[in-house]
Amino acid sequence: MIHLEHITKSFAGHEVLRDVSLEIGEGRVTALIGPSGSGKSTLLRCVNLLETPDSGALTIGDARIAFQPGKHPDRRAVQGIRMQTGMVFQNFQLFPHQTALDNVMEGLVTVKKWGQAQARERALELLDKVGMRDKADAWPAGLSGGQQQRVAIARALAPAPRVLLCDEPTSALDPGLAAEVIDVLRQLAGEGMTMVMATHDLRLAAQVALETIFLNDGTIVETGPSQTLFSRPTDPRTREFIATLSA
Repeated sequence: MIHLEHITKSFAGHEVLRDVSLEIGEGRVTALIGPSGSGKSTLLRCVNLLETPDSGALTIGDARIAFQPGKHPDRRAVQGIRMQTGMVFQNFQLFPHQTALDNVMEGLVTVKKWGQAQARERALELLDKVGMRDKADAWPAGLSGGQQQRVAIARALAPAPRVLLCDEPTSALDPGLAAEVIDVLRQLAGEGMTMVMATHDLRLAAQVALETIFLNDGTIVETGPSQTLFSRPTDPRTREFIATLSA
């Protein structure tokens, strides 16, 4: 489903990802954990090409792009990858001048060219799915952080992506509001949604992700079933990191 081969990425001469290879099967939920600066968010953003790898290759479904230093990939190939992914950001990124309903409809109308009635029906269906239908006409400023993130999840799901990418989806929320978002993501996981999440939230990773990948200094240190990795990590770097989060 998702296959990354020997991905490298540098910023201003600093190598953030170093020869990263991994494969994620369809319907699997994978968490990326690691200290700040480990490369987990960059790796996630490379999956939908918000960041373009310097070298390596990316495959999602039947779409594949090989990257070469100093060469931009074909725009149509990039769009082919992006059309298969939905992105949920740490700080929600809702349009403040649009209602919750309009935020979810926006991509369907402007990108997919759906009619207003069809887009509205799809948006209301998704708001209902994330428990936000009663807030369809609310402005983002009038919603709690957890409510805004649930609207953002509905927006990401609107074009029916094959993969949902979540970049620290609960880190801006207090524990109570984070629980609302975790419940929605757990529901999606139960429905077979393929998800990749960069997170510091061990509760999110343990409750939703089947597999967890620990990154450190731009490389994959350890990979395994989430429950096993959190309870019996084999690498001392993994043990140390998990201990700091659990303290």
